[in-house]
Amino acid sequence: MAVFRYKMQGILDIKEKLENKAKQDFAEANMRLDAEKKKLEELHARRLFYMQEGVKLRSELIDVRKIRENKRAVMKMDEYIADQMKEVARAAKVVERARAALQELMQERKAHEKLKENAFEEFMKEEQAVEMKEIDQLTSYTYGQKLMESNSSGI
Repeated sequence: MAVFRYKMQGILDIKEKLENKAKQDFAEANMRLDAEKKKLEELHARRLFYMQEGVKLRSELIDVRKIRENKRAVMKMDEYIADQMKEVARAAKVVERARAALQELMQERKAHEKLKENAFEEFMKEEQAVEMKEIDQLTSYTYGQKLMESNSSGI
């Protein structure tokens, strides 16, 4: 029996490598997005702390300098939070692009795998046809030998 060799196996291998690379890129983008979200949560927590500290400062003996410092700290945290939200949005866009690229590469790989399956099925049909032809030839030869033996013994 012949060995099946897919003519475009090299292309399929490249598609699989590209897909694996895209999976890595997607995972890295997701990790970066998670890190950016964590930073944002930490900034929100710091802002909350400053807000609580501001309430506490206003309820105690009034120290204008500390209250102003606290207000500046809250405003600065608002700036940091706005900047971090932009970073989160950028990271989310990178994740979306990586997801789209991964999806496209997966579709291409699946298409090539389907072509390989079809080629293998065609190969198997051809092999089966060759095998049937050989069986027919063997059967014809065996039948011919039996005829010759029966003719030679009947004479």
